Amino acid sequence: MEEISTSKKPDGPGIVETYKGLIKKEFIQFVEENWKEHGDTFKLNLGFRSLYFAMHPDAVQQINISNSQNYDKLKSYDVVRKYLTGEGLVASTGELWKRQRKLMSPFFTPKGVQEYAEIMIQDSIEIADRWEELAQTEEEVEIGEEMMRVTASIILKSMFSSEIDEETLEMKDCVEYMIKFATTQQQGLYFPDWVPTKRNTKYKESKNKVYKYINRIIAERKAIPQDQWPEDLLTKLMLTVDEETGESMSENLLRDESITAFFAGHETTARTMSATWYALAKNEKARKKLHEELDRELGDKTPTVEDLFKLPYTLMVVKEVLRMYPAAPFYVRDAIEEDVIDGFKIPKGAAVMLSPYFTHRHPDFWENPDEFNPDRWAPELEKERHRYCYHPFATGKRICIGNNFSLLESQILIAVLAKKFDPKLRSGYEPEWEMQGTLGTKEGFPMRIERR
Repeated sequence: MEEISTSKKPDGPGIVETYKGLIKKEFIQFVEENWKEHGDTFKLNLGFRSLYFAMHPDAVQQINISNSQNYDKLKSYDVVRKYLTGEGLVASTGELWKRQRKLMSPFFTPKGVQEYAEIMIQDSIEIADRWEELAQTEEEVEIGEEMMRVTASIILKSMFSSEIDEETLEMKDCVEYMIKFATTQQQGLYFPDWVPTKRNTKYKESKNKVYKYINRIIAERKAIPQDQWPEDLLTKLMLTVDEETGESMSENLLRDESITAFFAGHETTARTMSATWYALAKNEKARKKLHEELDRELGDKTPTVEDLFKLPYTLMVVKEVLRMYPAAPFYVRDAIEEDVIDGFKIPKGAAVMLSPYFTHRHPDFWENPDEFNPDRWAPELEKERHRYCYHPFATGKRICIGNNFSLLESQILIAVLAKKFDPKLRSGYEPEWEMQGTLGTKEGFPMRIERR
């Protein structure tokens, strides 16, 4: 490795320029401008702290794989831990993270997530029935809301065996508010949480409702014999035992992992699916190839898990959506000790931001990177690329544990819905992409559901 003492400091705008840019421009736009001006490694000076950006796939590999022992989710995740996930897997660290990851990994393997495929298929059929009615009325809908509802239903049934009703819809809204609150708290532009503003009060009410809901479900389950517990993810978490200590998860950990699973398994997949309908609506060639595959392989039948292996182009569509519109466009790792990335000195304690959104658009690794082209995921082309120029779920030991769940859910939703429907984007509409904790748009995706 290059000597740290001789390495140079990365370029970037000064404090005033940074704050002016962040106030006047959307975060993604501001980062893109600095990437083009300063190169793959640069920093934003926030005064109290600098934020380092690393866009090159080699940096992705170094931080997540070859020198991963020097990076963790430390100070940068304090807000997420405090306001959203607690000690859930997304933000936990050290021995607790290792223990929880080991306990939970078997439930999220490609084979493990297939236990929830029937829930995904049935919920896809239910939304297809709803879309039949919408196609007849020609009513315009916000496709993001459609996807949020179905992915919330899937994760609630998978987690708690809960049907969507008034109470679960309220919990869905509460968790979504907690996500938005945590995102804005990271920006530091609001009153401290102890000030009784409407925003802070709503957050505390939302958090209390979510905690009470999950605590009640856990208590009700413990009150009945184990042989009557439903075969859902909560039961798996409650029954799993650490082989070394013989201990099971505490109620607080069960709650935190439940909130984490709902956040990670609901909103991110909904974002991916919303972007899918947008991308297909804008790309006739890809839409036609997808429809041809679904018609040829499925005909009039409802797809099964086994049928998905006959739908390679459907998976290629998902991969290309995740390339262009990754639900998590940025993620941070904190440097435990000094390091050198791309010849630049990274100080101890520095927050290093990786960006699937921009690494996936790096012109040195992607031909026509701004073009939506699922054909680039043909196996022979995929093998030729840098292994770490694509990381929609992060990579390495802290790759998102729910990636297999999300991929399966996305494929099923597309296979069921695109076989029957062809959503049309409002004429002339172009989304303004922005960071909303996850990747979103200012006005969603106004679309009409059309029957094929």
